[in-house]
Amino acid sequence: MSHSSERASEKASLRSLALARRATLDAVAREQAAEAAAIQALKWLGEVGGEVVSVFAPIGSEISTTPLVRLLRAAGAQIALPVVVDCGKPLTFRLWEPGEELVPSAGPGNIKIPAPPETAPAVVPDVLVVPLAAFDARGNRLGYGAGFYDRTLALLRGAKRIEAIGYAFAVQELPAVPAESHDERLDAIATDAGIVRPVEE
Repeated sequence: MSHSSERASEKASLRSLALARRATLDAVAREQAAEAAAIQALKWLGEVGGEVVSVFAPIGSEISTTPLVRLLRAAGAQIALPVVVDCGKPLTFRLWEPGEELVPSAGPGNIKIPAPPETAPAVVPDVLVVPLAAFDARGNRLGYGAGFYDRTLALLRGAKRIEAIGYAFAVQELPAVPAESHDERLDAIATDAGIVRPVEE
């Protein structure tokens, strides 16, 4: 097995482990965790009035962003959602008002990702709230294998100052997540147990 194949296999195993942990949370625990994580995220972000904050529409057992959107809106932030343009391409972003109907857009594989309609204004976010399958204390993120956020963060960070905060359940933290040269580290991860601030090895 090649090194790249070994790394891919390792990532797949770790992803499965973290997602299995996430799936064990019951509805009450998930709701309470989402409220707690939202408070932690806003504390870390600080003043967001006038900023464009991209969140994500949860899929499957991902943590709910509804409490976070509520707090961000109350703090004066504009909300955006990511849009998948094509495989291998960075994400784009469109403004979204809570309550506005989302439309399904093509994601990785057969996944459909809820996104604002094409009529919604395109924006460049100041903050990215990033979904993930697993993370570690060094700010390494394990996504779902398509690389959308790595490409997007690399592009945005090359053009402006941007904050990238992971948003997940605390049970998704692993001792170590393998990182490759193209993997973009997070500035912090907000969970129901608090903020994980990346530490250097």
